[in-house]
Amino acid sequence: MTQVRRPVIKGLYAITPDELDTAKLLQQVECALRGGAAVLQYRNKLADAVLQQKQASALREMTRRFGTTFIVNDDVQLALKVFADGVHLGADDGDIAAARAVLGRDKLIGASCYNRAPLAREAVRQGADYVAFGAFFSSSVKPGAVAAEVSMLENARRELKVHIVAIGGITLENGKQLVTAGTDALAVISALWQAPDIEQAAKEFSQLFEQGNPA
Repeated sequence: MTQVRRPVIKGLYAITPDELDTAKLLQQVECALRGGAAVLQYRNKLADAVLQQKQASALREMTRRFGTTFIVNDDVQLALKVFADGVHLGADDGDIAAARAVLGRDKLIGASCYNRAPLAREAVRQGADYVAFGAFFSSSVKPGAVAAEVSMLENARRELKVHIVAIGGITLENGKQLVTAGTDALAVISALWQAPDIEQAAKEFSQLFEQGNPA
């Protein structure tokens, strides 16, 4: 039986902004994908269910054209409807095993683990394909987010056998130290979408990984 190639979480992990203008969102995302974003997570806290499905469906088609891994934030049913590559769950977004039962074995499930190593271990035990730690730096998107130490990445790299994502206030200036510490992907919002040239910013974030990850 032919084994299905599962998507990989590695490189620039772009998380969409809360943009209600679908045409503008697609234009921004296309720039990021042209720049080399390897993963796109659809997250829009301002959109209603109808708009979310419209935007997620359009982004699914776009990411297919670019060969980019497409993840939906929080919503397992939306991920299923738009044939996303997977879903990302926060601590209050539902059970990993339940998500797996809905999405199947070939989809990715990621889990936010904040600054809590035990939460990451439990997520992996339940079947998460990747875990996300943060915030490593001050974040304008989540100003009250808990703080995570860079050493968490080094410890997680040694202990966990899944992909690791870093999030929270990441910029081109501070991202390299997280790559060096062992993260597989940098989840970025503001430093990407607010850049004067989104495509160039995506390219430069991607180049942080091309310079070598010792893990």
